[in-house]
Amino acid sequence: MRYISTRGDATRKRFCEILLEGLAPDGGLYLPEQYPHLSSTQLEDLRATFVEKGYAHLAFEVLSLFIDDIPADELLALCKKTYTSAVFGSELIAPVRPLADGLFIEALSNGPTLAFKDMAMQMLGSLFEYELSRRGEELNILGATSGDTGSAAEHAMRGKKGIRVFMTSPKGRMSPFQQAQMFSLLDDNIFNIAIAGVFDDCQDIVKAVSNDLEFKRAMRIGTVNSINWARLLAQVVYYFAGYFQVTSKGDGARVSFSVPSGNFGNVCAGHVARMMGLPIEQLVVATNENDVLDEFFKTGRYQVRTSGETHETSSPSMDISKASNFERFIFDLLDRDGDLTRKLFHDEINRLGYFDLSGHAAFKTIQQKFGFVSGKSTHQNRLETIKATQKQFDQIIDPHTADGLKVAREHLQVGTPMVVLETALPIKFASTIVEALGREPSRPSAFEGIESLPKKVIEMGVDVQAVKDFMVKHCA
Repeated sequence: MRYISTRGDATRKRFCEILLEGLAPDGGLYLPEQYPHLSSTQLEDLRATFVEKGYAHLAFEVLSLFIDDIPADELLALCKKTYTSAVFGSELIAPVRPLADGLFIEALSNGPTLAFKDMAMQMLGSLFEYELSRRGEELNILGATSGDTGSAAEHAMRGKKGIRVFMTSPKGRMSPFQQAQMFSLLDDNIFNIAIAGVFDDCQDIVKAVSNDLEFKRAMRIGTVNSINWARLLAQVVYYFAGYFQVTSKGDGARVSFSVPSGNFGNVCAGHVARMMGLPIEQLVVATNENDVLDEFFKTGRYQVRTSGETHETSSPSMDISKASNFERFIFDLLDRDGDLTRKLFHDEINRLGYFDLSGHAAFKTIQQKFGFVSGKSTHQNRLETIKATQKQFDQIIDPHTADGLKVAREHLQVGTPMVVLETALPIKFASTIVEALGREPSRPSAFEGIESLPKKVIEMGVDVQAVKDFMVKHCA
């Protein structure tokens, strides 16, 4: 398996070459030259692996289709080390629970930071440590978070030999619980940087530093954001696990997934699973008031918003107006035309702030060929969904999952199961739960009093050079 850039660089690289790299040198994102396609027999073999041996073995089988430069026994050991019931609270790792009318929720938030990001980040931490040890090298991770990526990355990397984490986040835009999960980590290899802006400003800083190839190489900079292919690849696995839990052996059923979406990484993993042959009927992109993606799937126009135009909402991890992973899908949509992809994401976005594919023949194939549909949820929608879910099913869901559930209902098809991907446990967004239900959700005992712990964080403006200087200082 070899990997190429979405922007046309013809260099073909192996998995371990791109693992620590993040962006490709031409500014694009890495994707495999082609997706492995599974026959119905191979899918049933994967089902048997999941049922008989568990999630870790399923992860090994899926990842090994994309990774051929880590010996099989060592990759299996990494998967078994990562996906344990002790870490994820369930033998199934990603258990699915039914609601009604063909609706299901796949629980992805029982890891160390109570968010779905743990599903991939724990694997990424294991892969990083393995590869750095093999090379005898160190890595400085620079990331951006709207809430959950940061804490998942820091908890996965804390104490890891040869790794430092520099995590930017938008000052005051995360919930108190999310801030506490990150800022209370006092490990010597963890550095939190609160940026006086929105998530997109943080993401722009990470991209700017990554595009300075001389600085990136000198500082050995890698990324844990969803632009890192290894992280997205690890997310593909739970689509297979979800599918196998709501279908029966040999029935050939198709399943839809509804995915709360901001940076397009989570749902892009579903796109990869579908391209591999997993029988996914619809991939439902659920946005909040920051509806850039919903606008595109409805109109063909991708209009990037400015910081001032990005709404601060009650599902803050989706307060994103520049979807980093969207480029991967557009590359596939345009029949892997790297030159056109570069023109859209580099030239037109930088010059106009948008691109428009409404008149392109490929846009008309989005639903039929790729299964994508979309919808939007507002603050009032998520309050109503949280209330209704608690009343009808005696289950409390977080605001982002509520967005996914609200939009999922709009796209239900008779006879086709719809799996909503849970993104976080409700305690991470307690104020919205209180507003909806009049009471706080339950809190795992390990997180009692987390908001009052000592904090380690530095504040900065939107300043790429200041972030570079901070990294140099703390890597000396």
